[in-house]
Amino acid sequence: MAGAVLPPKVVVTGLGLMSPHGDDPQGVFDRVMAGESAARPVFPELAKPAVAATVDFDESRWFSKLQLAGVDRVSRLAVAAADLAIRDAAVLDGIDPDQVGLYVGCGMGGGGSLEVAYRNPQMRVPPLTIPAFMPNAPAAHIAMRHKLTGPVLTYSVACASSAVALIEAAKAVQRGEVERAIAGGSEALVMPGITIAWQAMQTLATVDAEAPATSCRPFSADRSGFVIGEGAAFLVLETEASARARGARIYAELSGWGMSCDASHLSKPDVTGQTKALRAALRQAGAQPADIGYCNAHGTATRVGDVVEAQALAAVWGDALPGLKVSSTKALHGHLVGAAGALEAIITVLALQRRQLPPNMHCRQPDPECPLTLVLQPGQAQPDLETAMSSSFAFGGTNAVLIFRRH
Repeated sequence: MAGAVLPPKVVVTGLGLMSPHGDDPQGVFDRVMAGESAARPVFPELAKPAVAATVDFDESRWFSKLQLAGVDRVSRLAVAAADLAIRDAAVLDGIDPDQVGLYVGCGMGGGGSLEVAYRNPQMRVPPLTIPAFMPNAPAAHIAMRHKLTGPVLTYSVACASSAVALIEAAKAVQRGEVERAIAGGSEALVMPGITIAWQAMQTLATVDAEAPATSCRPFSADRSGFVIGEGAAFLVLETEASARARGARIYAELSGWGMSCDASHLSKPDVTGQTKALRAALRQAGAQPADIGYCNAHGTATRVGDVVEAQALAAVWGDALPGLKVSSTKALHGHLVGAAGALEAIITVLALQRRQLPPNMHCRQPDPECPLTLVLQPGQAQPDLETAMSSSFAFGGTNAVLIFRRH
């Protein structure tokens, strides 16, 4: 339409994370590119072996001992990662705190506090258990730490939580509801009770006794499930005009996003639902499938999930599918559930910035039912990489896809 005004571009100006590979985004990306797995054996007391990817977290950098009371690990990680993103972007400099939005994904809240409270019914339950485990506690603690008085919202959409938070933040920035947004997620579920619950669902990887770190094998014929990870990741979003006006560093443009719901099953993914989200993201970005050079796949290494995701990509990409490079970095950092989308978004942004392809590790033999162009070796460069995407497909049927362009 003649005279139509294009919506402002949304760009990424800050990155912050607390991940199983560390808290420096470039260093984390180096370790991912090298194919280094952070998965290690946990809880030897359990009847069934388990591995997980945990964070080596020095809490004293952000909290005094007195401040730790009533603050679950999920909130501690969130405060640290958000603080690093805020510093990286200088997002709070010279701005009314009413004009900064905070959008946080958290799938299950403070699981550690619940586990402590109910481990022994005869013990005194800590009086701050309720505020410690509520899913919006991470957002509340970040807001209080930085006196953020604009919209502070939490999205609890299982594995898509932080990807949805990023989408809602981008919409708010684009509509002018906030000038800048801090968006991401946090999760801390590496505990015996929750591990047993995941094992009961038969979704966790069978531990490789000889090489536990390689237990998660996305898209491999011998895959058996995912490895739980913990951590937090946040990105700062604002319009391109805002970033340029204040001389902010721009990592990438968040050019498109799409959401849908399978509305069919609580835990079994659906091809039709995923294709709707993929097509919506492409449409929003004004991109064709052949324009996307790399996909950081949801890739949980479950028997059903990987096949459904491959089928959805094939349905949308068609003849262009061989040109799409695909990997699931969950093989290395584990599945961060509510924080997965944000961590994988950061990895995707850095893949664009450095024009390198994160590997799909531990895939001994690609499953013929997943006919994708997998990045099977670490250290691959892609000099012409301009556009990439990250997918998050959740229990409950919510699908979220993010598309980034190199800036």
